[in-house]
Amino acid sequence: MSNSHNIPESWLPLKTPVLFILLALADGHKHGYAIMQETKETSAGQVRLGPGTLYGNLQRLIEQGLIQETATQPEGEGNDERRRYYELTGLGRRVISAEVARLENLVRTARAKALIPSLR
Repeated sequence: MSNSHNIPESWLPLKTPVLFILLALADGHKHGYAIMQETKETSAGQVRLGPGTLYGNLQRLIEQGLIQETATQPEGEGNDERRRYYELTGLGRRVISAEVARLENLVRTARAKALIPSLR
């Protein structure tokens, strides 16, 4: 991996499925189905990750070093050893933070241009 890929901004803008996968993992490790469910909820049903899209992206994100598989299961999840859990790497956390900052700036600019209502 080249040095430029260690710079979070070099990954931006993120594609929609990647954005929602990293966002779902920002508060802790999850298995694939939980990522799909959180994405559906977070996007108010506008983004639905099918298994092919999800698992293809998870594999790419692992190869790119943005997420990793984890052996630990969250408390209360039961002991289904078939489930694979994923978590952000340090780089993945920096990338999702940079993307959220980029989107926040975009929304700020849109508000200044009266494209969306102000929060006042």
